[in-house]
Amino acid sequence: MQRNNSLDALRGLAILAMVLSSSIAFGILPAWMYHAQTPPPGHTFNPSLPGITWVDLVFPFFLFSMGAAIPLALHKKVKAGAGFLLVLYTAARRYLLLVFFALFTLHARSNIMTGTPAPVYYLLSIVAFVMLFFQFYKPAGPQYQKLFLVIRILAFAAAALMLYGLPFKDGRGFSFDRSDIIIIVLGNMAFFGTLIWWFTKDKPWIRMAILPFLMAILVGGKEQGTWNEMVLQWSPLPWMYKFYYLKYLFIILPGTLAGDWMLTYGTEHHFSKGSPVKWNTGLTSLLSFAVIVTNVILLFGRYTVLNLILTAILCLVIYLSLKKQAAQQPLIMAFFKAGVYLLVLGLFLEAYEGGIKKDPSTFSYYLVTSGLAFFMLIAFYGFQYSAVGERVVNYLSLNGRNPMVAYVAGNLLLLPLLHLTGAISLYGGMQHAVATGFLSGILFTGIVSLITVWFTKRGWLWKT
Repeated sequence: MQRNNSLDALRGLAILAMVLSSSIAFGILPAWMYHAQTPPPGHTFNPSLPGITWVDLVFPFFLFSMGAAIPLALHKKVKAGAGFLLVLYTAARRYLLLVFFALFTLHARSNIMTGTPAPVYYLLSIVAFVMLFFQFYKPAGPQYQKLFLVIRILAFAAAALMLYGLPFKDGRGFSFDRSDIIIIVLGNMAFFGTLIWWFTKDKPWIRMAILPFLMAILVGGKEQGTWNEMVLQWSPLPWMYKFYYLKYLFIILPGTLAGDWMLTYGTEHHFSKGSPVKWNTGLTSLLSFAVIVTNVILLFGRYTVLNLILTAILCLVIYLSLKKQAAQQPLIMAFFKAGVYLLVLGLFLEAYEGGIKKDPSTFSYYLVTSGLAFFMLIAFYGFQYSAVGERVVNYLSLNGRNPMVAYVAGNLLLLPLLHLTGAISLYGGMQHAVATGFLSGILFTGIVSLITVWFTKRGWLWKT
């Protein structure tokens, strides 16, 4: 896969923010530290509560980065003349591996194995983490390929025996209905996003033209007795596929445009020290980040008119800045135009469905977050031209290159180790006050990040 530091950083930011949001103290922090529809202290789900927080950007940013990676990953296959069957095999294999990952990683959590975990269950979670290493790591060189293939098969067989033999906390044993829904959705998006990109790789306008029809089915499916409802409700394997998941194509498909443009214009730009283009890009990055912060704060506070006005002003300033150097930075200009279109369209649609919400997700949510993902990419491109910003982007990219490790290291490695060593009492004690409750999440996320970077630097990348 052709690597892009800014895209890897976006994925790294998303995965670390995902870990942070699940490891901070529960119920005592300000409402903007949690999903907008599950406010503290009780975190009771309120589907009528509009707004978004930074937590609500995590999943769409990850989806967007997945979409952008599709053209980069398949580019060499396309140039080599790969046919549809090879692409279908690649997409289906990734889909099935992600479904397995969703099933196994949830069942392998000690609190899912039993209601009252003993040390043996924490050890089993760590063993599961080791199994995942051999299931998803592939050595780069040919020297150990055959050996690792045998080990990989044995690791999958051991995982199957583990899932078959354990009773789990409800006594029902392994269940297909018990899985990590986030990974199931990602598997669906990887499969359908890849196929749609393949068929429209030379005609991206057709790719975008699919979305209004998807919207029509989702909207029409709310009416009982319609064929739209039949399509929406039908599934041969409900634990693995639901048409409802395809709503996230509104984020994946714009992401594929970003990947296309990276291939067209090049993934990185280098300017001489003191270059006006470099300074201009830095200013554009700061203003792009300001667009994200403004929208999150004002949409959460429900200052929708003020948000629209300030967003328009910021975008106008960015445009005037970019226009001077458009020829030197066509990729950023393409990102900007797409980001503005999606964001403004989403803000115009914000009042529909009771205001922007992650859950139940609204059309304004897909459009606004896709637009903000473009602005985050712009921000990362510019941050790289300062010494501190470059180090931050590089560090995030190391996490973004190994997201599967980052996603499970907390539940299957760090938490079991905290329980086995007794350090869990210190971690739990920190979660009773606001300041330490946030700090506990920072420390937890930091350790997960260091584990991920350690794997990445040694080339131990987990891939589907």
